[in-house]
Amino acid sequence: MPLIRIPKSWEILDREITPESVFLNRRRFMTNLIGVGVSASLLPLAGCKSNSGANTALEQTATQAYSGLTRNPAFAKVDRTITDEALATKYNNFYEYGGTKSIWEAAQALPTENWKVEVTGLVKNPRIYDIDELSKKFPIEERVYRFRCVEAWAMVVPWVGFPMKLLMADVEPTSKAKFVRFTSFYDSKITPGPGLMSQFYPWPYTEGMRIEEMANDLAFFATGLYGRKLPKQNGAPLRQVIPWKYGFKGAKSIVKIEFVEKQPATFWNTIGPNEYGFEANVNPDKPHPRWSQATERVVGPGNSWSWETRPTLPYNGYGEYVASLYS
Repeated sequence: MPLIRIPKSWEILDREITPESVFLNRRRFMTNLIGVGVSASLLPLAGCKSNSGANTALEQTATQAYSGLTRNPAFAKVDRTITDEALATKYNNFYEYGGTKSIWEAAQALPTENWKVEVTGLVKNPRIYDIDELSKKFPIEERVYRFRCVEAWAMVVPWVGFPMKLLMADVEPTSKAKFVRFTSFYDSKITPGPGLMSQFYPWPYTEGMRIEEMANDLAFFATGLYGRKLPKQNGAPLRQVIPWKYGFKGAKSIVKIEFVEKQPATFWNTIGPNEYGFEANVNPDKPHPRWSQATERVVGPGNSWSWETRPTLPYNGYGEYVASLYS
């Protein structure tokens, strides 16, 4: 009798995987970010609102391809098409380089040579990793994940990297470690931010999660996407990918990882705690104070308001992996 395989709810059909040219330009947060008297709590998050039209015509910056890359069969499919690469690399949020989605050119100022990542805090084996060492030490694989922005747009991206739990096993957190803080590269001469208000923001960009979340099978460190090394505008050379949470939870261009006992302060939660929670799990039943999260627009060609609208899935469709963390 032939084996009948019933796909899980989070799996995406091959024919529906988002075209590769759509994902990389994720960050066009605000055209007019700064205005005298504008409250930080009124700002949309740097990660989600969209304007892809003109950017899709731009050529993507060249990045080195991976050789011998394999896709993890457990994370090979989702329920829609992979986002086109040209969109995914030209529609980006990277608040350190501006408040619009079209920051890919400005992000080329990011200096990625001789990149180091310090892992410290409540660990038995503190380390300073060279970025090339990370790619050699931990097996690199490809995973297709849904991506959901807090601004209610969505993509599907084939990320390249390794599970976070592998790094945890290497540094061995102590029993006192309850949270993990991630710090992004920041240099005011290179990362000017979105405008005049940048001087009042809690730089550098930081994010955090519970240690149990970091140990989950889904939690991923990305070093590439679409079979190539990460472009600078997408958070090169190392970024967090946490597919069941909103996109702002994924710190880009990570330089430091700290295991700590108490919940750390994070960038957006500090600026607007009523809008950007520390947990920030994708939840269709919990609206943002200024818009609904019940549906999402799937990034594609043309005007953003012409994009397909779909229902938002709890935990972005990954509930069977992570719901037990929050029971």
